[in-house]
Formats: sequence, C-alpha cells, structure tokens
Amino acid sequence: MKIAIWCFVFLAFFFNCNAKTTCYTNGVYDMFHVGHLNILRAAKGMCDVLIVGVHTDEVVQKYKNKTPVIPFEERIEVVRGIKYADVVVPDVDHYVFDEKLYEKFKMDILISGDDHFGEYDDVAKKLKKYGVKIVYLPYTKSQSSTKIRQKLKEQK
Repeated sequence: MKIAIWCFVFLAFFFNCNAKTTCYTNGVYDMFHVGHLNILRAAKGMCDVLIVGVHTDEVVQKYKNKTPVIPFEERIEVVRGIKYADVVVPDVDHYVFDEKLYEKFKMDILISGDDHFGEYDDVAKKLKKYGVKIVYLPYTKSQSSTKIRQKLKEQK
C-alpha cells in the first residue's frame, strides 16, 4: 500500500514538473528598447514557452494611425533574436483575443503591460472557460517608442 501511494505521488510530481505553461503577449516593438526587454523578461519568468506576436505595419497603421519607424520584417527579426521569446509570430489581429487565438496557441496566460489595464475585461470573460488568465505586467514608464520619437524630433 505504501509503495502504491509513493508511486502515485512520484507520478503526480513527475507530470506536474513536465507540464508546460505557455504565455502569449504581443506588441509593435518599434525601436526596441529596455521597456520591451523588461516585459519580455518578466513574461518569460512566468512560463516555459513564451509566444510573442509582433504587430504588422498594417495593424499598427489601423489602430495607432501611424507607421512604425522600423518595418515589420526587421521588427520581427529583432524580437526573434531576444532570448526570452521562444516563438515569434506575426500579429495581424490586434486586440482580437478570443477562442481563435486560444485554439491557435493554447496559452495558459495572456500578458499585457499594465498601461492597458482593464482593456481586456471582455477577453477575460471569453477565455475564462479555457482557464486562461490575463496578467498585467508593469509598464516601464521611463522609456517608450513614443518618448524616443519625441527625443529625436527635439534634436532636429
């Protein structure tokens, strides 16, 4: 009897240790800076597999009404070069977090910067049935692509 219990405990431990937690996050990642690095590092610290979506130029133009400084093909390559990103994919549907996204990536956690806090409440309701949690990580207030753009403008 004791052996059977210990075998069960070992198997439960073994399978829990081998369970992979998958996180999904996305962004523009224009003019890659320390704020981008901070969120990717923190996100990777929460999971075994970090999937990062990089917004295409068309998506950025549509929701921010501006074109990124760095073209999509270069931005996605930069993010692929970051050791915290395990999988890097084009993100063609900004703010479309739904069952399709879950079916595609099977993530356990959806991650966003806390500058978007509350924006995903509807998404949380949709993804709750899959057990997906939404986590807001601290936004690096000292640096952003917008601030870099402003600094460059001031130096002209």
